[in-house]
Amino acid sequence: MDSSEKRNEVPSVEIEVKEEEIEKGALEILKIIRPNWEESSITFKLLTDGITNKLMACKPEEEADEETVLVRIYGNKTDLIIDRKAETRNILLLNRAGLAPDLYATFRNGLAYKFLPGKTLTSDTVRNPVIYELVARQMARLHKVQPDDGRNGSPFIWDKIRRFLDLIPDVFSDSDKQRRFSGSGFAKGIIEEELRRVKSAVETSRVPIVFAHNDLLLGNVIYNEQLCNVTFIDYEYAALNYQPFDIANHFAEFVGLAEPLDYDSLYPDKEFQQNWIRIYLEEFTGVPPSQKDVESLYVHVNKFVLLSHLFWGVWALVQAEYSYINFDYMGYAFVRFTEYFKRKESFLNLNLPS
Repeated sequence: MDSSEKRNEVPSVEIEVKEEEIEKGALEILKIIRPNWEESSITFKLLTDGITNKLMACKPEEEADEETVLVRIYGNKTDLIIDRKAETRNILLLNRAGLAPDLYATFRNGLAYKFLPGKTLTSDTVRNPVIYELVARQMARLHKVQPDDGRNGSPFIWDKIRRFLDLIPDVFSDSDKQRRFSGSGFAKGIIEEELRRVKSAVETSRVPIVFAHNDLLLGNVIYNEQLCNVTFIDYEYAALNYQPFDIANHFAEFVGLAEPLDYDSLYPDKEFQQNWIRIYLEEFTGVPPSQKDVESLYVHVNKFVLLSHLFWGVWALVQAEYSYINFDYMGYAFVRFTEYFKRKESFLNLNLPS
């Protein structure tokens, strides 16, 4: 076995953690990856940031020097839309590049990895000039990572959203959800037609295909004030994709998840976006960008925001059918589709600088 294979070795534990017995399951994982921990001293804390998976923080209470282990339990049926083997490869790849936390183990329906101290971003902190510069530069570093597993240069987005569309049920199993969906005006055929329109618009863009996170919502960015750095987490959707999509998706997530989702006041304005993009391009290319370069990427980003709204709206419809997490996925889908229709004409009509 060569050195690269050794560093890619992560214990695979044949355990399935039940959602209603997360602490018990986490303890079984810890017995394997942290056998020196005294069972009676371990503290468990259920974290509540995510709307897809469940996350448990584990640490010996009296051991100040021991790092916290996070045990993440995948959401119900998420294996239908997420390639878990690819996720593991992504974490290992990005860990070697210094961009992801250490991965300690995988198990049948989850994984265990290193806790990164810091705070997840909010709709306020994501606008902090110190923090957003760190985020822009970190994303640029991520986009320069070269996958080492032979993946080609095709963007993942079209196959993935097709997969989501195929998983939307003809009739939702919950009658109330079916009633809401039927009365929403967002029929599956309408969404598919809008996707064709957006695809036609963005595929004419000459933009790089990069290794992207694709899910940089506020809860997936950890800011450590003491170290003055940010780290991205949760690489479930990391894959090759259009460069502007990752930026667009991050901007669309500035509104957070607290209701009501206020895109009118929380979606970043043109001045903010261009400042952010200028920092990103400087890190990505290694030289200060021209104003034309900044304006061009700004135009591309806002067109891709439309694709982000459709992508996560369709994703939410799938979650509405399968997820056990207490979250109004159906309502979230309607918000994203509504924002798409509200902005599509103005964003699609943006012109590149001459």
